[in-house]
Amino acid sequence: MRLLAIDTALEACAAAILDTKAGELLASESQFMARGHAEALMPLLARVMDHAGVEFRELDRIAVTVGPGSFTGLRVGISAARGIALAAAKPAVGLSTLSAFAAPHIAAASAEAVLAAIDARNDSAYVQIFAAGGRTLLAPALLSLDEAAKAAVGLAPLLVGSAADKLAARWPPDQPPPLAVAAESAPDIGWIARLGAAADEPRGPPRPLYLRRPDARPQAAPLPRH
Repeated sequence: MRLLAIDTALEACAAAILDTKAGELLASESQFMARGHAEALMPLLARVMDHAGVEFRELDRIAVTVGPGSFTGLRVGISAARGIALAAAKPAVGLSTLSAFAAPHIAAASAEAVLAAIDARNDSAYVQIFAAGGRTLLAPALLSLDEAAKAAVGLAPLLVGSAADKLAARWPPDQPPPLAVAAESAPDIGWIARLGAAADEPRGPPRPLYLRRPDARPQAAPLPRH
């Protein structure tokens, strides 16, 4: 399988080509950025495809992170993945950013439990907890930092993700301390590609996993005219 992985969900604009038969990434590129994904993604994709020597029609699958993450960033990546999939007549699969953060640590069997946490601002985080082997103990949820720590009571997990440091700082002193803290602003694009290759066949196009409503919303009622 040749798979194109795309990630614009958080503070990176990244893409990679994975060849599962060869067992390696043919090309990858990741740029740190908090904004500007829409302008950066297509040139980055062109460079990755050119470096890999692969045409879009030669892909077998497209994988893209669907959140939780930035509302704007998610739309950029998902729109690109869906467009490429449609043009190339290939399936596209959506992947959680939380599972992408946890994947390398689960694969390495480096902890009994892994707590992936993404900074959601306002003293909160998007959180998912995994047991050894990847079984979900807590489904993706938006929690306060205190609630997230309480959700892991008795686990002494490995903390990963962009909110790992914040969560570690709020860890209750009467709980077993985290096994380790691996703070990263975005998941590794290579692991996103591997998750995409291992995912089940998609039943529909990728859709965003928001977990909360956007800050900017339409007015509930029109303003009165004078």
